[in-house]
Amino acid sequence: MNPAPLTISAQADFTGKGLTARRKLLLASVTLCCGLVLLSGCAAALLTGGAAAGAGAVAYVRGELKSTEAAALEKVWTATLAAMSDLEFSVTKKEKDALSARAVARGANDKKIQVDLKRLSDRDTEVRIRVGILGDESISRQVLDKIKKRL
Repeated sequence: MNPAPLTISAQADFTGKGLTARRKLLLASVTLCCGLVLLSGCAAALLTGGAAAGAGAVAYVRGELKSTEAAALEKVWTATLAAMSDLEFSVTKKEKDALSARAVARGANDKKIQVDLKRLSDRDTEVRIRVGILGDESISRQVLDKIKKRL
């Protein structure tokens, strides 16, 4: 008596369309997952205004430059007024209390430059700078740089 031959059946089709379709599905799935991960990070940044927490964080969103400086409100206020003078801006309005401050100035081209300060703690102050109605990132960054040099 001869034993029956052993038969092994393979389900995978290495010759053609079955594997290609599976690869395409796998590739599409991986691409979709990666895209969702990347987009979720962007969405989170947009929802939070694009600003990271912590001293030194700087973000330019919707025409406004936002930064958190590791200095008391009074010190940042003094640095802001000195920066306006350094840049030869004409300060037209100054408002300050224990929690916030605002300086409004005009540049040579009569563009409005507004700097808002907000006390976050004894040692941290939020700085927001807007130039004109739509914003000007270059001028905003120059103002922030001057403020930082004065701190």
